[in-house]
Amino acid sequence: MEILPQIDPELQDDEQEELFEHFRFEVDPGQDPLRIDKYLTAHMERTSRHRVQCAIKEGFVHVGDKPVKANYIVRPRDIIRFVMPYRRRGVEIIPQDIPLDIVYEDDDVLVINKPAGMVVHPGHGHYEGTLVNALAFHLGISQGPDEGDDRMGVLVHRIDKDTSGLLAVAKNDESQLNLARQFFDHSIERRYNAIVWGDLKEDEGTVDANLMRDPSDRLRFCVTSDPEKGKRAVTHWKVLERFGFVTLVECKLETGRTHQIRVHLSSIGHPIFGDDRYGGTEIRQGTIYAKYKQFIHNCFETCPRQALHARTLGFVHPRTRKFLQFESPIPGDMAALLEKWRGYCVKR
Repeated sequence: MEILPQIDPELQDDEQEELFEHFRFEVDPGQDPLRIDKYLTAHMERTSRHRVQCAIKEGFVHVGDKPVKANYIVRPRDIIRFVMPYRRRGVEIIPQDIPLDIVYEDDDVLVINKPAGMVVHPGHGHYEGTLVNALAFHLGISQGPDEGDDRMGVLVHRIDKDTSGLLAVAKNDESQLNLARQFFDHSIERRYNAIVWGDLKEDEGTVDANLMRDPSDRLRFCVTSDPEKGKRAVTHWKVLERFGFVTLVECKLETGRTHQIRVHLSSIGHPIFGDDRYGGTEIRQGTIYAKYKQFIHNCFETCPRQALHARTLGFVHPRTRKFLQFESPIPGDMAALLEKWRGYCVKR
């Protein structure tokens, strides 16, 4: 992945729904007829024909702007592009013995329960101690920043540093490319739990609003009503428990843009509790009395991050083709926050 200087690693696009060019070839004028899988194998260093064929099968090898099959015969002056739903990295992967909460593992995939506070991918200011560093150690992988086939693209999606919960990890070429396709096609099941400010009027609803980078603050995203700007993002929400001043909701992602849930909920007047980037650390509901303000301050100390947890993850296994679904219970800090609010409601 290419790392832009001075950009918060939290803003690395977590679940891309566009294709990024990793390799580009222009076929020589004198090229003899040759299958495209053989052509790419010969022209890409440290990349096996098997990996090339997997990428072709999942639709990630294009001639011009269209995907092709493995038996496509390259022609002189063809423009061949190897594209993936994530940017190429540009940092060295240093293996580090960091404990991992492994929910599931087989020969093809890993499902990790990421704690809040852990950066997923190395970036500016966070070149060590990330989830990818831990995975490199667990999988026995070490790579420089210019590795030709980008095999540490095992993470096919990401969640924010201060969001906890489930992540899928690919352990081989087939799994990486197959899971990347499932995310690209929006067929992955992803449900989050969030504690938000305010009492939502309805029991459920949908936010369908394009997201773009905030022109006044590069570290933020915002909704835009201009259909020509931003990227379409859809979040379905449902109330699970009401506390008057805050609400526990479930959010189901239809798309997976950076900060999507955080921005969407803030845009409808219900920012996530404790989210300092989108208004969640302001007292948005309740009284002006000092006792209530102290209670809110204690709540922020109990859960000192945005109260957002990736609870459910479901996908089709790349090898067995069976649908797998995993659940991660609400972590201790969010559970303690909920108990505080339950106690406060009883006293009221």
